[in-house]
Amino acid sequence: MSKAVIGLFAGLLLALAALVGGFWGLVLAIVFGLIGLVIGLQLDGALDLGAVIRSRGRG
Repeated sequence: MSKAVIGLFAGLLLALAALVGGFWGLVLAIVFGLIGLVIGLQLDGALDLGAVIRSRGRG
């Protein structure tokens, strides 16, 4: 499945969340989508959360 099709489905799901849940339903859908994106990137190896957490402790 191409990234354009995945983006289309994501947009349709966000529109559905806005219709059903109103503004806060849309916000909640976006927050959960971002959490899912971060978890997916971590599992794919494109993002290293351990490095992000360690770098924040040094500041």
